[in-house]
Amino acid sequence: MGDLQNDVVIVTGASRGLGRAMVERASDEGARVVLTARDEERMDEVATDLPGESLVAPADVRDAAAVERVVDRTIEEFGRVDTLVNNAGVSLLGMYDGRTSLEEISEDDWDTVLEVNLKGVFLFTRAVLPHMYEQEQGNVINISSGLGRHAIAGAGPYVSSKWGLEGLTQTIALEGEDRGVNANALDPGGRVDTDIWAHLPDEEREEILDPDVMNDAAVLLAAQGPDGVSGESMPAEEWEQRLG
Repeated sequence: MGDLQNDVVIVTGASRGLGRAMVERASDEGARVVLTARDEERMDEVATDLPGESLVAPADVRDAAAVERVVDRTIEEFGRVDTLVNNAGVSLLGMYDGRTSLEEISEDDWDTVLEVNLKGVFLFTRAVLPHMYEQEQGNVINISSGLGRHAIAGAGPYVSSKWGLEGLTQTIALEGEDRGVNANALDPGGRVDTDIWAHLPDEEREEILDPDVMNDAAVLLAAQGPDGVSGESMPAEEWEQRLG
């Protein structure tokens, strides 16, 4: 597995689910971890049990000034940033307990999903890139979804945000190509037992993936050097085969 000793890793959406699982794993691998999300109390609870150094920096990913503060605090505390995991995401599935067709979706709900899932990734990436370019190395890991590659009915905002994320990932990779920065998209490879699927009946939830499903792949991606794989998008299992 990749060596993250002393690497500085920022994880958005760190208070629960996939983000929390990746924070705990990165800390186990020796990384200094920055947890960011809106729920400070939950992040404090997570940070208390981490084996290594950590920083809890609350922010709404849609708020540019708050995002800049998280990155400024990271640099003040740790002096660098090696990996950004853009994990924060929302879905109308979680908000409405099911699929919603386009004619029933409010403008506010559309904006919420696109702003968290896509604008938030832009804001955090924009804030870390100058530091990564300066140190001539860095990894941006965007948490995507199978719905970033194929569409389903009833999830228009989410599908749009993840297709946009796939394109943005390639743009980050192209711009970072000669500057030591890799950007890749990682998805769980199926439905994961997180709040997005909380509406499912218990027997269905038991059949879906655990929140730690991406941990191995995320570590392998974060451990990449400047000449690593970049501009690719795969489910966790395929990343493990590719990089493991």
